[in-house]
Amino acid sequence: MSDEPENIEENPFKNELVEGEDYYFSEQGYKVFTEKYHLKRGYCCQNGCKHCPYGFNDKKKKENKW
Repeated sequence: MSDEPENIEENPFKNELVEGEDYYFSEQGYKVFTEKYHLKRGYCCQNGCKHCPYGFNDKKKKENKW
């Protein structure tokens, strides 16, 4: 079984993001995904997301390179 994301057609929630629930906009104008969205998505992308519920962040990523 792969950790790759599902096809959008197979995972319809990706087409129905709700502002304030699945994401919000930062002061700089970036879309920030919430913990709820990440859990709904169902996997960690390992990009160091601010609200990652899977325990991954940039500090761990940098530490693991050494």
